[in-house]
Amino acid sequence: MADGTTEVAAGAEHVAEAVGHGAEAAGAGMPQLDFSTFPNQIFWLFVTLVLIYLVLSRIALPRIASVLSERAGTITHDLAAAEEFKQRAVEAEAAYDKALADARSEAARIVAAAKAEIQQGLDAELARADAEIAAQTAESEAAIAEIRKDAVKSVTQVARNTVKVLISTMGTEAETADINAAVAAHLKG
Repeated sequence: MADGTTEVAAGAEHVAEAVGHGAEAAGAGMPQLDFSTFPNQIFWLFVTLVLIYLVLSRIALPRIASVLSERAGTITHDLAAAEEFKQRAVEAEAAYDKALADARSEAARIVAAAKAEIQQGLDAELARADAEIAAQTAESEAAIAEIRKDAVKSVTQVARNTVKVLISTMGTEAETADINAAVAAHLKG
């Protein structure tokens, strides 16, 4: 049994040693929460914050500020360019409207000039045609007067001949002067 006692004593010793390590481990806990390391942690926290502040204020923030100011400049420049293009578009539209109005007035002037020229040509042609018609009318009237004169002579001659033939058919004779006088008196009315 003496062997059994030594084994129990050795097991108890082993358990006591394990409990001692457990108590030591439990007493240490998390190192961030150990009050004995707070001053050291606060120092390194301060050093880290100063380094972050220096990196941000000297490197990162100036770059961000330059990018933002560059973007603001670009936006301002683009807005100014857009306003300038808008003004140019308004001026171009005004110039287009003026050119269109000028073209319309020029077209109206050309149409009026063409109408006047055509009317002048038409008036000249009408005057020439009227002159030709008047000349032809005068010629026609002269021809008609000549035809009437000839017709009267022809009618007079036919009437004389007819009277001569009728008188000779009746078996009598008449003087040519008497026949001419009777036909002339009858034609006068």
